[in-house]
Amino acid sequence: MKDNSMKWLAMFLKKLIRAQTATALGATLLVAAILAGCAVGPDYKRPETQVTPEFRGPAAAGTNSLADLPWWTLFQDPVLLGLIQESLTNNYDLRQAVAVVEQARQQVTVARAPLFPQLGYSGGIARGKNQVFGSSAAGLGSTSTTPYAWGLASWEIDLWGRIRRLSQAAQAQYLATVEGERNVRLTLVSDLASAYLQVLSLRDELIIQREATNAYAETLRIFQDRLQGGVTSRLETDRAEASLARAASTIPDLQRRIVAAENALNLLVGRPPGSVAAAEKPINQQTLVAPEIPAGLPSDLLQRRPDISAAEQQLIASSALIGAAKANFFPQISLTGMFGQGSLEMDAFTGGSSRIWSIAAGVTGPIFQGGQIRAQYAASKAAYDQSVAVYEQTVLNALREVSDSLVARQKFIEVRIESEKAVLALISSVRIATERYINGRSSYFEVLEAQQQLYPTQVELNNARLAEARAIVDLYRVLGGGWNLTNAAAWTEPKAPATLP
Repeated sequence: MKDNSMKWLAMFLKKLIRAQTATALGATLLVAAILAGCAVGPDYKRPETQVTPEFRGPAAAGTNSLADLPWWTLFQDPVLLGLIQESLTNNYDLRQAVAVVEQARQQVTVARAPLFPQLGYSGGIARGKNQVFGSSAAGLGSTSTTPYAWGLASWEIDLWGRIRRLSQAAQAQYLATVEGERNVRLTLVSDLASAYLQVLSLRDELIIQREATNAYAETLRIFQDRLQGGVTSRLETDRAEASLARAASTIPDLQRRIVAAENALNLLVGRPPGSVAAAEKPINQQTLVAPEIPAGLPSDLLQRRPDISAAEQQLIASSALIGAAKANFFPQISLTGMFGQGSLEMDAFTGGSSRIWSIAAGVTGPIFQGGQIRAQYAASKAAYDQSVAVYEQTVLNALREVSDSLVARQKFIEVRIESEKAVLALISSVRIATERYINGRSSYFEVLEAQQQLYPTQVELNNARLAEARAIVDLYRVLGGGWNLTNAAAWTEPKAPATLP
């Protein structure tokens, strides 16, 4: 009879515990669902920016933009294409940016985790003995307990949206790092193209200076022969010798600059220093894009430029952190629960079916913090104002860079055209002076004078071609080129060439 009573009591307690647990848990979930929609603090709204209807500069009309082209259609040199593709895999700055993105992505999970109940486990074992003067006293003998809990739960109810705001901030910061990685890729492509063009230009200039050195050497030989024959003066011979020495002195410096440019290019690719294979043709035959380059609309920069997108994501994060700081003014409500096994002694009493459980709710809130919470809230608002200023400045800087690049490209075209005219005229001048000398109508001094004007002008033309080509590359960068390449695979795997409509 006694055993049956004990079993009935144990079954009754078990059902009661289950009923109370289900009721409390259901009520808690209902309250949390009702209150979870509230989140204090401002919701993000993009600030108004001073975006002009059109770019300042000679931009072609239309909504299409050079930025719509992937990089492998902008550059037509197969050697350069291979270097860019290799750099997008091996460049160390890009590898660091990828790691930063992964780190920020994991932080999103960290910030979002407190939205869910946290479950854990705990256990313990204890054994003790109380003695008085070496012998057990009544009620104070050896005791042993083995309580353990296999279910521990804690949950902060996000009543004021503090955790959700922190999660929003982490998500925005993650997206900012994604845009930062895209900016690194775009900068890498443009920097590598500029470095490659620099190598080509220096090699072309070295060819020009070697031709000048050979020409001046021949002129000096002629003058020295004429000087020995008493036909010419020492003045002409000295000037020819000076021209030769001046041209020859540029060759070692050009060789040094070529090595430095190749080393810089190899660093971008992720290689050790070494020679760089390049196409054997001058820059003017390195087709980059068609002469008419549409720039698109200034408003499109807000989504095409990765630095603008990154600045906006930081602005979104700052806005969310205001809400998180404001939620600290309000009390935090948390739930804790525990369910587990009782001690061995209780098992003996209940026939091995003892269970222990508890559920509790707690409220914590500020009363006096020495102004800490108010200062944190004010600091978050100041940080938001700073992010607004950074965003607006980034937009204006992007408009300035596009305008500068458009004007620079147009003016460099004009410089190159005039330099080509000057080179053609001086080539003709050298030919006419040589013919006059052969026919005995002038001295070879006229030939030397024409050469002294021709070769520096050829160098100027070479620099003008480099500047024009670099202006196209820079325009592609400042327009946010490749903005529609949404992932790393799209950047590193060239597809079928695209053309502007």
